[in-house]
Amino acid sequence: MRRFCNRFLPALLLFALAFPPSPTAAQAPDTATGSDGMVVAAEPFAAEAGLEILKQGGNAVDAAVAVGFALAVTYPQAGNLGGGGFMLIRMADGRAALVDYREAAPGAAHRDMYLDAEGNLVPQASTVGWRAVGVPGAVAGLTLAQEKFGALPLKKVMAPAIRLAEKGFPVSERLAQELRDAAPLLSQFPESRRIFLRNGRYYEPGETFRQKDLARTLKKIAKRGARAFYQGSIAKRFAREMKRHHGLITRADLRRYQARVRQPLLGHFRGYEILGAPPPSSGGVAVLEMLNILDPLLPPDAEPLAPQTIHLMTETMRRAFADRARFLGDADFASVPVRGLLDLGYARALRASIDPARASASEQLSLPDPPGYEARSGNRAVLAPRRESANTTHFSVVDGTGNAVATSITINSFFGNGVTLPGLGFLLNNEMDDFTAKPGAPNALFDLVQSQANKIEPGKRPLSSMSPTIVIRNGEVILALGSPGGPRIINAVLLVLLNRLAFGRPLAEAVALPRYHHQWMPDTLFLEKNLFSQEQLDALAARGHALRERESIGAVNAIERDPATGRLTGVSDARRRGVARGF
Repeated sequence: MRRFCNRFLPALLLFALAFPPSPTAAQAPDTATGSDGMVVAAEPFAAEAGLEILKQGGNAVDAAVAVGFALAVTYPQAGNLGGGGFMLIRMADGRAALVDYREAAPGAAHRDMYLDAEGNLVPQASTVGWRAVGVPGAVAGLTLAQEKFGALPLKKVMAPAIRLAEKGFPVSERLAQELRDAAPLLSQFPESRRIFLRNGRYYEPGETFRQKDLARTLKKIAKRGARAFYQGSIAKRFAREMKRHHGLITRADLRRYQARVRQPLLGHFRGYEILGAPPPSSGGVAVLEMLNILDPLLPPDAEPLAPQTIHLMTETMRRAFADRARFLGDADFASVPVRGLLDLGYARALRASIDPARASASEQLSLPDPPGYEARSGNRAVLAPRRESANTTHFSVVDGTGNAVATSITINSFFGNGVTLPGLGFLLNNEMDDFTAKPGAPNALFDLVQSQANKIEPGKRPLSSMSPTIVIRNGEVILALGSPGGPRIINAVLLVLLNRLAFGRPLAEAVALPRYHHQWMPDTLFLEKNLFSQEQLDALAARGHALRERESIGAVNAIERDPATGRLTGVSDARRRGVARGF
């Protein structure tokens, strides 16, 4: 059992008594309450960085930017300058935006770049090393969000991250172990071996981890903003090392990259407004499509873990993921029928295709086209497996005035492609693996199917499952959440939303309840190990579901705000041992 701050022990003990570990709930999450600000993140020093900025008068966006840069220091597994993501923002005055800083394919990228002469995928070509990198977007996105919606100077917002890099921080047991676990990858690249493995003298828990090169990089960004990263000395060195190691990213690629401010998707569910991320994220579309299907399908007295509820939810997941495979990609490059997928008439048609007593067979699933969609040759998925990385990190921030941020950021797999840029101190992503390297064939990281809409093209952003989500009622934010977990992100967010909004469970219970996941292909219902009773498993198998257990599904970091009192409740999922910090 993990350790918690003393002030949370009474509430958590009561929670543990009410929800024993198996088969009714996972471990009790970390929780906090407050009224002036709340940060929920995967790593405590980064969460404290956000809280520090809130206490200095920053708003939720300032704090989120502080967390994002701090994670680049203290959580190199997933939070990093060399990656990208999505920041969903909803200000108390009603303004809403999605800052898209997803990575982009370099100019020299092409559709068949990871195939051999026979058209087969080259092992590890899209996941390890210099050619697996998409143009990073994190610095552009974080600085753009702060410029447009923040209240403090960038230099002040980045001060905690710079301090953590320069003076160091004590290595946790978790980080020490994960660095050891990543040694086979990191040891392939001299700079990564030097910084993260100390050339074989592994970091022990409690030792101080200082990153001088990263501190210098952060100082340059704090002084000059995104220009330092994309046009200045950082860009020059970045491109030089890329050329030296036969990578594809050039100075022109870095100079051309821009974070984009997009309009969030808006859906409705039982009196709530749901804000989600548009393409190139698939998360917002999939979550809202599933809520549309489920709204009239789930009776008012439905129990979240009843076999019939799980069956109906699974069939809904199956259909949403089939649509994800058929249609979704970067809408700047492909025709994505977002409006049709979220049409209530389309949801009604999908709902009618669900047998309330029997599981569908994914390979035989035949779905109608959404309204307004014109089929294009080659834009359909092929029935074969594909995979996507689980190693994203998500953090949520809400301030005392009701501004809210839900942010997901990633370098794809744990520690990205393994490469640390010499002299700059940050790891690089392997996001090129999130493209459809070969339609209908598996990539290296999760069983997902995708279509030609997500094929590799210069400047294009790969499809993502990141699902930052904000819930509004009567004009005020009541919930901000998201999760890591590759394609499992989508269903983790969906389940927590329904546990809270449809089934009325308190937020801590909504996060802790057992989870399950279906993504169309493979035709398997994944359930968290040891959290479902034999009776539940038997009932699902009797309905025709192919069952398989796995360790965990997602790790939701959520904040709830009571509009009447302003009270904030932060909940960080125990599945990845995150933290909630409030005041």
